[in-house]
Amino acid sequence: MATKFALLFLLLTLLSFATSTPTSFIKSSCSTTQYPTLCVQSLSVYASTIQQDPHQLVQTALSLSLNKTQSTKGFVTMCKSFKNLKPREYAALHDCAEEISDSVDRLSRSLKELKLCKIKGQDFNWHISNVETWVSSALTDESTCGDGFAGKALDGKIKASIRSRMVNVAQVTSNALSLINQYAANH
Repeated sequence: MATKFALLFLLLTLLSFATSTPTSFIKSSCSTTQYPTLCVQSLSVYASTIQQDPHQLVQTALSLSLNKTQSTKGFVTMCKSFKNLKPREYAALHDCAEEISDSVDRLSRSLKELKLCKIKGQDFNWHISNVETWVSSALTDESTCGDGFAGKALDGKIKASIRSRMVNVAQVTSNALSLINQYAANH
């Protein structure tokens, strides 16, 4: 009888460890985001780094957003150099490059500011508020870039490529902002 209870206790203990893995922490955290599937897919790769650390989760999500935004900035810059662009395409690409550049700047500043959020109290509130504001502004910049390609006059491969990249960047940034807001609320 005692061995049955010991086995049952051992089994329950193993199950509790199995359900509190870094991946389950990421899934649980991502469940509150607007794009939970994308959130889990993009962050699970970093589960061994994130572990179950909320600060590391937010830092990783923000780094991922910055990396995707920088990559998209490079793509937009490359598109600006294409020959035979219509004047409206060039103007939209130029404006988009400026918006993405602003977004990269805000996300970079946010990442630096987030490193100052390891402390509690008033300083934490000040720093995390800055991060939330800048990431929200970056998200607006990303959305504005995509809006610059509205209308039938800009239909074509460039528009489709830019918009699909901007949608992905905006979704990743939206998820990062949601995780940051969750981190701030729980701190």
